[in-house]
Amino acid sequence: MRVLPRGRLSYGMQLPVQSQSTLYAEPWEAAAGPAELLAVARAADRLGFAYLAVCDHVAIPRRLAAAMGTVWYDPVATLGWLAAATERVRLLSHVAVAALRHPLLTAKQYATLDQLSGGRLILGVGAGHVREEFDALGVDFARRGALLDETVDALKAALGPEEFPDFRGERFAFSGLGQAPRPLQTPRPPLWIGGSSPAAVRRAAHRGDGWLPQGDPRDRLPGQIARLRALRDEAGIDEPAEIGAITEPLYVGEPGWGVGRRTLAGAPERLAESLRAYAAMGVDQIQVRFRCRDHTELTDQMAAFAADVAPHLDD
Repeated sequence: MRVLPRGRLSYGMQLPVQSQSTLYAEPWEAAAGPAELLAVARAADRLGFAYLAVCDHVAIPRRLAAAMGTVWYDPVATLGWLAAATERVRLLSHVAVAALRHPLLTAKQYATLDQLSGGRLILGVGAGHVREEFDALGVDFARRGALLDETVDALKAALGPEEFPDFRGERFAFSGLGQAPRPLQTPRPPLWIGGSSPAAVRRAAHRGDGWLPQGDPRDRLPGQIARLRALRDEAGIDEPAEIGAITEPLYVGEPGWGVGRRTLAGAPERLAESLRAYAAMGVDQIQVRFRCRDHTELTDQMAAFAADVAPHLDD
């Protein structure tokens, strides 16, 4: 179930402000809010970005708050709000911790989002990693992988073409229960699997329409992609998975301020040449993040990327 154009390297981005982990949030985001979030989303829609992505955490334990922060906007509410303010950009949960919720509840939320957005949903799901969230919600953290596997299978049924879907699993079972509105996309919205562990790659290969690795470095990606494809072939799945990658931080042009040694900065031609290496590995879409000191610099960077870098990604 492919949603991105074939034969080209698409690009999307994680929204700022919505999640504020110290691993990637810029200092200005702490004082930002809906206005900045909306401006960035509208810029992405206007500039040809393939998708906007948002993260999912219900509550952050005190032991992790210094690193992860506690600002994590709800993905369904955020994407639903942005759906009304945008027209073409796809809306991705990267990722929803799907095992925390009953699949019928998740299906109801995201089917509604797909319908209201004109069929722009990409449902990205992952296993999660914060034990206290699972404990607080009464979900077995130790079994989250197996639970996610079953949840994905249940979601495929619940988001499919049947108004009264049937599913029977070890934990979840439903039959004779109708849900409407149905998703606008048929036979269902695409379902991408997040994570880079062996179990996550296997899950993406066997159950996903796409794979969302979690920051695998360039030297590790080719091996991961080869394993995913081999597992998919062994399972007899003919449709290739749409493969993603998270790039290094970017800055188009000469920054004139300290953007960090890991940042890929400089002339657009240099950036495009470097990013084309992802396509050569077999990546279908890259998730980009720009270094910036305020939301205006961010939207300027997005515009420069769309105008001067993106046209050369497929050279």
